[in-house]
Amino acid sequence: MKDFKKITLTWIIIILFLIIIIVLYNRMDNQYTEPGEDAPIPSELHPIVEENKVILLDRATDINIDLVITEGMRSFSRQNKLYNQGRSGTGNIVTYAKAGESYHNYGLAIDYALRNSDGKIIWDIHYDGNNNGKADWFEVAQVAKELGFEWGGDFKDFKDYPHLQMTFDLSINQLQRGLRPVIEEADQ
Repeated sequence: MKDFKKITLTWIIIILFLIIIIVLYNRMDNQYTEPGEDAPIPSELHPIVEENKVILLDRATDINIDLVITEGMRSFSRQNKLYNQGRSGTGNIVTYAKAGESYHNYGLAIDYALRNSDGKIIWDIHYDGNNNGKADWFEVAQVAKELGFEWGGDFKDFKDYPHLQMTFDLSINQLQRGLRPVIEEADQ
């Protein structure tokens, strides 16, 4: 009889522990979103991403780098067009993300390139236009990381050198389920 009570108590404790974990997890998810699963797909960059994009452009100018933002908010149709490039369309593969699978689709990512002295947009990651002995591309990436961006050049599987994102600790799966970073009143 004692063993039965011990086993029952153990199972009750385990079940309570699991319930607490589930409640905490759901609370963690809910801190990011308003209004929840019905949250619309954004139509512009998140205000914090936009603000840091402007700061990044200013800081690049301060170190004599002509930085160009080539893409920000991206529609689902544009995402699918890019995904099909190099697969069913012409050109090289530029993304492995279908519509809804990119932080661009939620206003949380930007892409960049450089402009050389002739005014031409270039994608050369070794270009040193400010002649300081360092590749401008990596200088921009470092400044972006200081501002809180994650850089695609640090990705493990697919190096996406032009890509910068701010995830606010949200996964693509969470974004697809309707979770969004909360915009604080002071940020609006």
